[in-house]
Amino acid sequence: MKLSIVIVSWNTKALLDACLTSVYAHPPSEPFEVWVVDNNSRDDSVAMVRQKFPQVSLVASGENLGFAGGNNLAIPNCQGEYVLLLNPDTEVKPGALQALLAFMDNHPQAGAAGSYLLNADGTLQPSCYPAPTLTREFWRMFHLDKLLPYGTYDMNRWPMDQPREVDVLMGASMLLRKTVLDRVGLLDEGYFMYSEEVDLCFRLQKAGWRLYWVPQSKVVHYWGQSTKQVVLEMFLQLYRGKLRFFRKHYGGLSVFLYKVVLGGAAVMRLAVTPLAWLQTGDRRANKLHLARMYGRLLLTLPSM
Repeated sequence: MKLSIVIVSWNTKALLDACLTSVYAHPPSEPFEVWVVDNNSRDDSVAMVRQKFPQVSLVASGENLGFAGGNNLAIPNCQGEYVLLLNPDTEVKPGALQALLAFMDNHPQAGAAGSYLLNADGTLQPSCYPAPTLTREFWRMFHLDKLLPYGTYDMNRWPMDQPREVDVLMGASMLLRKTVLDRVGLLDEGYFMYSEEVDLCFRLQKAGWRLYWVPQSKVVHYWGQSTKQVVLEMFLQLYRGKLRFFRKHYGGLSVFLYKVVLGGAAVMRLAVTPLAWLQTGDRRANKLHLARMYGRLLLTLPSM
């Protein structure tokens, strides 16, 4: 078996259907298997998979285990030389899977490779990032990347036909060597959602493996279709995950300093919130909604 594809889904029936359809419409040339882990969906996703895709290995979890926990249910049972973590809100383009496999076969130093992610309108979607540090998070939170890219990569300037070594790959479409996962360990289930792939990429690099963005593998990513069902909780989970990463890899002082950065950024956003009333319609509503989330972050931050 060359490839095992693992898709963790929660209440994304229609998107999961389209994702699986795209996988079987554009398969790799080598033998592959597909695992779907359903995180206790309420939208008949399990019945849909059983009816339309009987060839899929389906794991129906009795609870929502999050991204890490869901993937970890399937990965130990995967028979492939490679394991692809694939979001249910994606659709693979022709040749996308084969391109990742070919790259990994030809680059034995690579522990993982990620796809060129596209928005629904075909534009470039950020899909890889520099390793998070306190200075990069400060730069990002205060929107200083608009002046000079430092907290993020300026992917729009990259050649779109050349693979590139990166620090962190987005887990929406990330191919890993099964032997490498066996060595460095599975996803850390202490992350419910967000930063679990950051943690895994950090551990891969620490073990001496290199990570690459592979633009020849194109995948449409509809972004956040599960998480938008619980926007506020996922917003808080984003920063819980980041704080767990800092606590795990950089120590307690870095956590304190990062909380200072987050608190300062939240206060700044709340301070300019009255300006939202000068706007109208969706722009005003979005600004006010964001302010409510940062207010909740400020209240929750001490206990994170």
